[in-house]
Amino acid sequence: MSPRFNGRKALRWLIEAGLLVAVFVAIQAWQQRDVPAGPAPEFMGVLADGRPISLAEWRSRHPGRAIGLHFWAEWCPICATEESSISALMADYPVLTVAMQSGTAPQVTAYLAKQGLRWPTVVDADGQISRRYGLKGVPALVVIDPAGQIRSVSTGYTTSIGMRIRLWWAEQG
Repeated sequence: MSPRFNGRKALRWLIEAGLLVAVFVAIQAWQQRDVPAGPAPEFMGVLADGRPISLAEWRSRHPGRAIGLHFWAEWCPICATEESSISALMADYPVLTVAMQSGTAPQVTAYLAKQGLRWPTVVDADGQISRRYGLKGVPALVVIDPAGQIRSVSTGYTTSIGMRIRLWWAEQG
């Protein structure tokens, strides 16, 4: 006997899938409730190697390009899962990373070296930069278009292709 298509099971599966998507969207909206719209908040910071940097300076190094701000923390297991994706993304797009509440510059430098990461990383030891962006958790990717406007924010794990699509789309105008 061949199994029959059961309309009730299919309907139940669709309802459960819809509820799962709704929960995911609701969590994303809650996590991003304080993220500003419009112009990206300017900040001044210090890179892990001790050099000062500002968002304006980073953007000026990459004229006409969308940039990514990748917020992460050394204590975040999901951030560690994304490390190879971020490194690969940096080969094609300008990404400035922000180490949120991950210690002092020497501690962040040691972590980057241990992981073999050659990331330009702003040390956000007290979380001030993260708060300016309304971020409640990490990892987070903020995409800023060439005009300096926030185009998208993703919190939690983001696939490599998802990151690339967001940056590509921001460059399309």
